[in-house]
Amino acid sequence: MNVLEARLARLALKGDQRAFAELVGLYQDKLFHMAYRMLYNRQEAEDVVQETFLRVYKNLERYDESLKFSTWIYRIATNLCIDRLRKRKPSYSLDAESTDHEGLDGYSMIPSDDRTPESELLLSETQRIIHDSIDSLPPKYKTIMMLRYIQEMSLQEISDVLDMPVTTIKTRVHRGREFLRKKLEHKL
Repeated sequence: MNVLEARLARLALKGDQRAFAELVGLYQDKLFHMAYRMLYNRQEAEDVVQETFLRVYKNLERYDESLKFSTWIYRIATNLCIDRLRKRKPSYSLDAESTDHEGLDGYSMIPSDDRTPESELLLSETQRIIHDSIDSLPPKYKTIMMLRYIQEMSLQEISDVLDMPVTTIKTRVHRGREFLRKKLEHKL
């Protein structure tokens, strides 16, 4: 995939709009899911994805083909999310939770034959508690926890995306888990 992405980036740099459209197609959904998991706001996540592709287009000449394209584009998107998180004042987003389905996202609302109303209530309450706990993490831990456990990136990939040493990533994953454990031990 890395060779294909590098070739598409070269073609896009030369002005091939179809090549850039292919890059957008490859990453649009992945970046949206990552941004949504970090920001818990559909509109902000869409804005981050759009801004990511604008920056990629404007800075294609800076892309180093010796690196994975995915690392470069995820770094841009992650930094944009972090910037938005830093600018936020503590508040609740209307997009984050629906009054009808508190604490649930689209994936958790897919019906299943083995769920009962009672199990749904327990699941939604548990998800809300975990969501609130993750949301309360400081941005430097929240970002790493999202990349590690939601995007399922390796420690090395996270290190590449955030341009930090792997040892720092390991420390922040450990501290983030400890923070969550302490927050959740009396709630779950």
